Amino acid sequence: MIRRGVSVVPAGLLGLLGLLGLLVPAGCGGGEVVGPERIADLRAQGVAPDLLFVVNLPGYRLAERTMSVYGEEGLQAYYAAPGGRQVWFGVERGDFSDALCPERPVHDAEWLAGPVGCDADELGWYRVSGDRHEYAAAGEGHVIRLSGRMADVDRAALAEAMSGIHRIGPGGSEGAGV
Repeated sequence: MIRRGVSVVPAGLLGLLGLLGLLVPAGCGGGEVVGPERIADLRAQGVAPDLLFVVNLPGYRLAERTMSVYGEEGLQAYYAAPGGRQVWFGVERGDFSDALCPERPVHDAEWLAGPVGCDADELGWYRVSGDRHEYAAAGEGHVIRLSGRMADVDRAALAEAMSGIHRIGPGGSEGAGV
């Protein structure tokens, strides 16, 4: 299923692709690697297995210790770069649409009630509020967001990272898109 240009691979197909060796494990091609112990810890915190995703953000490293439950069963983490730059990554249950885009605050925006500019493209929605911007992409029953200060990360880097979203965890699901 394609939603706003983002592939959604049915779970049954993921298993078949994994058996055929057609999925790229996290860490290959520069992706982030999250160990099985950390994944087990996230699951113990309450993160749902189908909401375990990471991105590869050029110039940034996943700050694995920041990975934690977000909301009731989602995931959040920070990616860090030299000079104190950081980008927030979050996955949660829900949906996203053109109508919801301007109503939902950009993560960590200084003024939560401030206006949100929205620009839909093939990756999802590029959103701006104050000095922060983010991409939001809708999957089947979940939303993935990648957000940072404009001074810390540019739109091209956010877009590149969002184009490489992949699942982590057991069951051969590494490499799957939103």
